[in-house]
Parts: sequence; C-alpha cells; structure tokens
Amino acid sequence: MLMLYNSDSFAVVQFDLPTDATPAQASPAQDAPLTRGGYEIVDKFARKEIFLEGAMAESFKEGVEALIQTSPSEDELDDYIARFTQLAQHPVVLH
Repeated sequence: MLMLYNSDSFAVVQFDLPTDATPAQASPAQDAPLTRGGYEIVDKFARKEIFLEGAMAESFKEGVEALIQTSPSEDELDDYIARFTQLAQHPVVLH
C-alpha cells in the first residue's frame, strides 16, 4: 500500500497484491513475483470510495502520468480524479 496523493478533497492509495500463481505458472522472463492491484480513491466530501483495477486502473495511471508532465495544480489533479469518483458507490466506513 502506497499513498500517492492526499488533498483536502481526495486520497489515492496504490495497492499491489501478490497473486496465487506458483513459479511454474509464472513467465520465465519475469523476475518479480506476479502481482495484481489497483488504486483506491476516496472522495472525502462525498464520503465514498472506489477501487480501480484492470483496464480502469491502467487508464487512471496513464492519465495521471500524462497530467504530471504538465506540472498540474492541485485543482487540476482533483478535477481529473473527480471523473473517476463519480462512479463511487461504496460509503467510507471507519473501523
């Protein structure tokens, strides 16, 4: 788990989880163990969160990387993240 972004409006955390693949299932060209994961985005004002994985996570990552090339302001980053939080359905629950 790695905190990537934290503003007054949003928090973005990256998760990399090991898969259940055995070495026989792993590609020989692959040195690191297989992982899966994604990004959890928390909308602090709406108190909802969404977990992005697969193609959606890859799209999010590519968009952030392109945006960072332009040295964005916090508002610009928040605007980009807000596009994904419109899909958020899970309420944030504190334990």
